[in-house]
Amino acid sequence: MKRWGLLVTGLYFVMLALLTFPVAYAAALPHPSVKEALQVYAAIPYWIWIAVLLAGQVLLLFVPIRLAERRPVGRRPLIAPIVTTGFFLGCLTFFFALSIQLANWGDHLFPKDLSGGILRLWTCGSIIMGWLLWGALFFLRSRAEAPEALVKRATRWLLRGSVLELLVAVSSHVIVRRRGDCCAPFGTFLGIAAGLSVMLLAFGPGVLFLFQERRRRLQPKDVQRV
Repeated sequence: MKRWGLLVTGLYFVMLALLTFPVAYAAALPHPSVKEALQVYAAIPYWIWIAVLLAGQVLLLFVPIRLAERRPVGRRPLIAPIVTTGFFLGCLTFFFALSIQLANWGDHLFPKDLSGGILRLWTCGSIIMGWLLWGALFFLRSRAEAPEALVKRATRWLLRGSVLELLVAVSSHVIVRRRGDCCAPFGTFLGIAAGLSVMLLAFGPGVLFLFQERRRRLQPKDVQRV
């Protein structure tokens, strides 16, 4: 099953890499540029985000792999999906709120004399706050749910949250692009990228659970043959 986990993670990376260009190209409408879209691959923050996503995919697959291998899953292994789900839901919450604010105020959302350091500190602080809140919520839920039920609930929340965030981010991006804002489209584009990334991330555990369910159905037949 570990090979299946590596395969799912590898496919996730391939999908992210392939979707990066068309998403970046479409986000620049009505004046897209192939050169600018390709520059995304040369940005260091882009590869840092890819590394975070791949690490999150591995952590989310940790419990499904243990369940498929019929290994006991105590409370300690549940920390991985709880922390991972809390982090990505915190990111979705941040970009959800940011997209709405950018649609309303655009480039006037932040003062012109605001330094980049303060902006990065505000961004990290907001995401960390959402991370802690969502993580605490799922930690409390983990006490009353079985490991498999908890991971399934986490993936459902990630999928639903990413779809909702995407609806807001895409709508906000269209608004700020038509309005001719300068910096606001970059913020809404990050919201679109985050929503798509997390939405694809949520399918990983689902694939392993489907494989595990299929394996359970076929196992009695195999036993009878033996």
